[in-house]
Amino acid sequence: MRKLLIADDEKNIRLGLKAMIEREYPGAYSIRLAADGRQALEEHGREPADILLTDIRMPNMDGIALIRKLAELGNSPVLLILSGYDDFQYAKEAIKHKVKEYLLKPIVREDLFAALDKAEAELEEREALRGRLEETDKYREGMRLNTLRHVWSAPELEPEEVAALAGEAGLQDYASGFCVGILDTSGHQRNVIKVIEYLGVFGKDDPYICLEDKEGRVVVLAVREELLTGMVRELSAASGGLGTFFAGLSGKGEGLAQLRIKYEEARHALKYRVLLGRSNDALIRYDQLALRDCGYPIPAEKIGRLANMMGTDRDREMKTLLQEMFAADALARADIGYFEEVGRLLNESIFDQVFHTYGEASVDIIKMYKQAGSLYNFAHIQDYIHCVQNLLLGLNDFIRHLRSIHVDRKDMDRALEYIHANYAKDLNMAMVSNYVSLNYTYFSQAFKEFAGVSFVQYLKNVRIDKAKELLATTELKVMDISERSGFDNTKHFNRVFRETVGVTPLEFRQSVSEQTVKHKEEPR
Repeated sequence: MRKLLIADDEKNIRLGLKAMIEREYPGAYSIRLAADGRQALEEHGREPADILLTDIRMPNMDGIALIRKLAELGNSPVLLILSGYDDFQYAKEAIKHKVKEYLLKPIVREDLFAALDKAEAELEEREALRGRLEETDKYREGMRLNTLRHVWSAPELEPEEVAALAGEAGLQDYASGFCVGILDTSGHQRNVIKVIEYLGVFGKDDPYICLEDKEGRVVVLAVREELLTGMVRELSAASGGLGTFFAGLSGKGEGLAQLRIKYEEARHALKYRVLLGRSNDALIRYDQLALRDCGYPIPAEKIGRLANMMGTDRDREMKTLLQEMFAADALARADIGYFEEVGRLLNESIFDQVFHTYGEASVDIIKMYKQAGSLYNFAHIQDYIHCVQNLLLGLNDFIRHLRSIHVDRKDMDRALEYIHANYAKDLNMAMVSNYVSLNYTYFSQAFKEFAGVSFVQYLKNVRIDKAKELLATTELKVMDISERSGFDNTKHFNRVFRETVGVTPLEFRQSVSEQTVKHKEEPR
């Protein structure tokens, strides 16, 4: 039974999620509840959770602070974020901490169940990998593995220091020659297991070491290159073709002092999977990249022109500029550093600037932004180009519509009229944006600019004002006033009223009544 921890400051939401999950997955989860991040952290400390479903906005410790604390502890649960706000900054922070899914309130059952299924799949992959690695003595060969990790993560070490450390760790088998292979399995942990199985069978008579580097990829140090090339062929055949497995192979190392150099060669070769990944070979050799141009000119001027065009009607020209940056000549001749630098400039000069200037955007745009943040989030360069183009045009359209909306007050006036006429109904922003025929995301931003507060806050203020009027002028029960004001239940109404006004509805009515009596008793 999986251990699931739900953190949300609203009791009804906690209980509702618990009931929803238990109905869909009877007996599958042991569910604990927490009212804020601090309580969730204490619960996790007492009994670590497998999955954490947490709200963003909570008192004492919010969801982002909670996942930061869990990351510091290590062995973090699978993280699912729940938020009532389509908020880019929270989504961006969540992304940094390897959050599995970002779910918006009101929660959609199918989205919640899909997120839990993904969390379960990740947990199964973790367990399978952990089990295999624990069975493999060579994978946990303490001193040798730690020495290699240290050498490969410390660029400041001199060759003489590397050779001395390697000698002390008992790596003399590799002193006369070796190769380094780095394997990118693209999240398919079963491929890692197959690597270990292959090496266990075919590496019995050949010195090799298998470990993970700091980026979580499998690295194999072998005396014979044939062990690595054979392993790649076997894994490529077993994985069902290209797309689930790639490997970068260094040139031949001539001594232990070259351990870091050869690791960097294999790492550099693997980067080219985004350029060469649709070829017929999953193995990319460092030696085959010698003709790539490390000085290929960076199109900074074109990126500047793209930035200046944002928010205009020049979509075709923007597409042309992007195509020129990734022209056939660049794809065939440029070193991978060219594409890394182009990606960095696009992010810093355009995408980051747009969000900084215009604020939050739609979840779809946020997802594209997350992907476009790194070239290596894609199986092939063409997928990256396609995402960048869609993000550019999406942001361009977002800015263009946002600017036009800001100028048009009539739509916002109609929206306010609709809210005041329908506040007592089950009203939400999607209904109002549809009524005035505006895109949901653009309406959200424009409404906040126009009204000075968010849609949710504005609607709450309207409902509270109506409730105050009814409390002051009628003898209706609080339950009836709650319903007439648009609140779904009396308990929720009482809580929101007290948070907004500072007193309970009954205390407010009493105060108004006392003031009325006092006014009548005063001499004229």
